Amino acid sequence: MKFRTTLLCASMGLACLATAHADTLAKISERGQITVAYRESSIPFSYLDGGKPVGITVDISNAIVEAVKQATGKKDLKVNWQAVTSQNRIPLLVNGTIDMECGSTTNNTTRAKDVDFAINHFYTGTRLLVKKTSGIKNYSDLNGKTVAVTSGTTNLQVLRKANAENKWGMEVVMPKDHADAFLLVENDRAVAFGMDDILLFGLIANAKNPAAYEVVADALQVEPYACMLRKDDPKFKTLVDGVIGDLMKSGKFTTMYDKWFMKPIPPTNSALGLPMSDALKKNLVELSDKAAF
Repeated sequence: MKFRTTLLCASMGLACLATAHADTLAKISERGQITVAYRESSIPFSYLDGGKPVGITVDISNAIVEAVKQATGKKDLKVNWQAVTSQNRIPLLVNGTIDMECGSTTNNTTRAKDVDFAINHFYTGTRLLVKKTSGIKNYSDLNGKTVAVTSGTTNLQVLRKANAENKWGMEVVMPKDHADAFLLVENDRAVAFGMDDILLFGLIANAKNPAAYEVVADALQVEPYACMLRKDDPKFKTLVDGVIGDLMKSGKFTTMYDKWFMKPIPPTNSALGLPMSDALKKNLVELSDKAAF
């Protein structure tokens, strides 16, 4: 029977592995610790400031951790912070290395085959970060030019498809994280960085010379961000959704939003100045976890 189960898991892929770790709260309670993922350069969601994870989704993660302490009765619960990338965040969640990931992850139907998502906490679209001196204003200006897109992101899929369909002729390179992609543009090894517009604004705000960059081009699609949880663990999803829902209904989420999107943030104390979108305002009432596609 064990051999047949192994074969079945091999054929089903990541989703089958997740079932072995489905009871997240029980696992956390048994081990006396929780491992929370963070991103190193997803400003203002989850990034490093002086070696410490900060950002609005780090604040959300901390609120969830407090609820987990209450649910497990472990006030002295050990909290481990694990850096993840766009490529390894799903495998590390599925195999049990991390217990949740709240960063800048798009909630879509493809990923939902392997993981579950909490209530959506942001909406964004793919655009381009360029130097103001580049002359790039839209995708049609990228023929024969190098464009950086972070590996393992939905933006890579979207831009590759649009590039082929529209015959834009861009050459795509795939750095491992957002900071690496920005560095390619900064050093003129790529003319543009294609990514969720909010992340691009965040990188510009914290650049050495913010005035040298701009975000251009039409948004190719609108995508929701949500915290990522292991598949088929309704007890943990209910807890996480409850925390996020309470933050949204109580007005605390709006306060968090103003802190990270409207006011000066570290490390440069620059403000993004990005008011809450109509889509996000709507979801503060609807509390939807609906996937993008």
